Amino acid sequence: MSSYVLAIDLGKTGCRGSLRAGGQQTRFAEGAGAPGLANAGGVVAAERAILAVVEKLSTTTDFALSIGAAGAASAPEAAALLARQLAERTGATAVAVASDAVTAHAGALGGSPGVVLAAGTGAVATAVDDAGCFTRVDGWGPLLGDEGSGGWIGLEGLRAALRAYDGRGPRTTLVDAVGERYDITLADLPRFLGQQDNPALTAARFAPAVAAAAATDETAAAIMTAAGHALGRSVRTAIEVSGLRPPVPCAITGGLVNLGAALLEPLERTIESVIDRRAPLGQPIDGAALLATDTTTALEALVLRIL
Repeated sequence: MSSYVLAIDLGKTGCRGSLRAGGQQTRFAEGAGAPGLANAGGVVAAERAILAVVEKLSTTTDFALSIGAAGAASAPEAAALLARQLAERTGATAVAVASDAVTAHAGALGGSPGVVLAAGTGAVATAVDDAGCFTRVDGWGPLLGDEGSGGWIGLEGLRAALRAYDGRGPRTTLVDAVGERYDITLADLPRFLGQQDNPALTAARFAPAVAAAAATDETAAAIMTAAGHALGRSVRTAIEVSGLRPPVPCAITGGLVNLGAALLEPLERTIESVIDRRAPLGQPIDGAALLATDTTTALEALVLRIL
């Protein structure tokens, strides 16, 4: 096996790549993300995003390629196709593909039992018990799930702004925030979103505006509270379904942790009685790097490998 690992964290927001030797990062690159492997054209979009990052990290040294990709769990055939195509296109000595939820868990808890909430543009809670059984809650994408995620918060904020614009809902500062964030009028919002290649990502970019408004705006505050409770329910459900006994080791990862107290306070109130909060050991890209070389973790059955 090559001593070099090229770890990829492919999300809906962005694609990050880390070239590592002996466990230490030597080079890093990033690029655009992809809608997810379960979407129409998902494999093509994922391959394009990954190859763009691999090219930036091009090396004549043999390397193993390990990828955490959104949608891999719900579209295993697409994940297998992606693995085969990348094996051919990159010249990697080995290719491993897993869900980004799996690599997030591996990165946060190092392959140990516990629950991990990965909350970014999308949202998923995953739990691994002592026997290595894997439980996944939500992560169903922007149309059917991802409750409490950045995409969900952004869409709820945009809907609230449109309700206020129509007179169907209470007045809210989110009306003005739409124009400030996107430089469009509210009347242009449907056309604007419809023209985006990744509407969930575009909506997620409004989440920080909703969080910022929550300090003084009741509508925004209610959205953030609902998001925190939704994320907390996913964590509690993952614990209950997995059979793990509280307090359960729990790490929270993803960009939503930067939205502040408006989200984190209701989230923590929902889960504090059942978890033992842990600082993440690493990021999803660290989990991808771990799974590239360690085939003994509790997550191994969830990794698709081409050697």
